[in-house]
Amino acid sequence: MPRGRYSRHDPHDHTPLGEEHFQCAPGPSGWRYVSQITAPPGAGRGDIQGDSAVTGSVDLTTDELGRPIRLELRAADWQVRGAALDGVTWVRTDPSGTHATEGNVKAHAFTGASPAFLVATTRMLRLTPGAPATRIRLVALTEPVLAPRTLDQSWALLGSEAHTTDNGPLMVDKYQVTEVDTGEQHTIHIAGDVVLSAPGIELEALESPPSVFG
Repeated sequence: MPRGRYSRHDPHDHTPLGEEHFQCAPGPSGWRYVSQITAPPGAGRGDIQGDSAVTGSVDLTTDELGRPIRLELRAADWQVRGAALDGVTWVRTDPSGTHATEGNVKAHAFTGASPAFLVATTRMLRLTPGAPATRIRLVALTEPVLAPRTLDQSWALLGSEAHTTDNGPLMVDKYQVTEVDTGEQHTIHIAGDVVLSAPGIELEALESPPSVFG
């Protein structure tokens, strides 16, 4: 069960946005990822983890095909619960807890700031190196208010490379992701169920090797 810590930063000006403390593991019917998101030290108040306030959390469970069968996302007291149902369906609740808004879009899955969504997307696409890029429709849940936005991305697996580690060879997959509406491209490196680097994300600590999917 990989357990570790990602740092988050603004992908444009590299302003620190906090950290994501996570653990994840494959199971007999899919994969689960849970995490707590903390603000940079000294920013905000709330539950304390170390020296930082907890500002949100992620609990994502996917089936063996990478589809979201359960999502619970929290940020700044906003909450979204969702799942794959007639596309993707969700309920978004405001900080007061008095208003809830339902939504449904003919999309494949959710995405957002957490690395969990990147791993889940690769599990759903099952890309092979050198194959044409695959287009996917996602519902992005944007922090801090988790406002939903439908977007299209194009994913391609550029290649895989073995890296030597103390625990043996580690296979790292390199993906190119294109935002269909803007044409903007970025690169993501993933090993098993752990993101090594992506725009706004860096892996800072990992207590055990990534899980290897079958």
